[in-house]
Amino acid sequence: MSLFEHSRQEQIRREAPLAERLRPRTLDEVVGQEHLLGPGKPLRVAFEMRRPHSMIFWGPPGVGKTTLAAVIANTTSAHFETLNAVLAGVADLRKLVTEAKDRRGMYGVRTILTIDEIHRWNKAQQDGLLPVVEDGTITLIGATTENPFFSIIAPLLSRSRIFRFETLTETQIEALLQQALEDEERGYGKRTIVADDAALHHLADLSDGVQRITLAVAEESIQRRAMQYDKSGDEHYNTISAFIKSIRGSDPDAALYYLAKMVAAGEDPRFIFRRLLIASAEDVGLASPMAIAVVMACAQAFEWVGMPEGQYHLAEATLYLATSHKSNSAGAYWEALKYLEEHGYTPPPAYLRDQKTMLRDERGNIPAYKYPHDYPDGWVAQRYLPDNVPGGWYRPKGYGFEQRIVEFLSRRKQTK
Repeated sequence: MSLFEHSRQEQIRREAPLAERLRPRTLDEVVGQEHLLGPGKPLRVAFEMRRPHSMIFWGPPGVGKTTLAAVIANTTSAHFETLNAVLAGVADLRKLVTEAKDRRGMYGVRTILTIDEIHRWNKAQQDGLLPVVEDGTITLIGATTENPFFSIIAPLLSRSRIFRFETLTETQIEALLQQALEDEERGYGKRTIVADDAALHHLADLSDGVQRITLAVAEESIQRRAMQYDKSGDEHYNTISAFIKSIRGSDPDAALYYLAKMVAAGEDPRFIFRRLLIASAEDVGLASPMAIAVVMACAQAFEWVGMPEGQYHLAEATLYLATSHKSNSAGAYWEALKYLEEHGYTPPPAYLRDQKTMLRDERGNIPAYKYPHDYPDGWVAQRYLPDNVPGGWYRPKGYGFEQRIVEFLSRRKQTK
């Protein structure tokens, strides 16, 4: 680099925004994410071994995902490349892959590729990464603010470790502000600037750095196992299918297991509640008619409470259905519909029709309609189906609440 080029680079560095100038250069300069970078934690171990594996960094904006990827590159002998998924396309990736293969073939140098906002790439673009990630030509570090179990294809997830980044705490943000005031090389240390503690605290509070990292959160966030799951893939449908079938089979533990997987993978709770509402009519039905009311109440409670406490309502609705008597008798509707499609529609008996639509002569030639409330017990024997329609579709089960329905219908038949 010439003296002029060096001078120009120094000028660009001095004129860069403060956040860019203070960007950490080493692991020790990184503030926050102790649950990932503390002594003995998997991410720090990967750094120290200087042999990083493919990783997905998942977390909110501004918590150091891209910065940490650059730090990794500085601590290894690998070649470092970066792409922004918003600006780069298949052509950019193809060029980079070709260069990475040549670099590895001629010099034995691996390439670390950081893709910022990787969730913006579609399936075809992500598929293009698979061969070179699989054979080790490229070590992928993807940064995303979206749930990777939905936004990243399953083959890439299975070849990567997922690390969840957390929002910085107020104390950590205050430390960064103090560093900006004291650093003479990259901050304002050469200026006479004094900030009151209250002012720093206010700035940190406005930065939304208020999330507390508890021991449970830290333990959970060390590494999340890459569960194959996406909104439109096979695993999504396989899991919800197993969930509903476990409820239908009255196995509460299995139902909770598949529920936990869906929630952990970031499934929309409203989708789960919709399926529970369907099951409450399709699989539980009149054997436990309160089921639909309980599920609906839990769904409404979830809207008020939200996550994470709303998981109690998901669990309660699931357990209620799994432990209820089961009846698919509501499926009688589909039998009636099938009969209608195969045989066509036959009008109801004349005495059930609207008398106002009939001619005066027609009204006098039909049997009188028997009003059930005029008879004891509010019931009277009377045919409601057309004469040529057999019926017999609804067959209540002999248990749960439907046992009472069986007895009710049986008494009606005996009094005909």
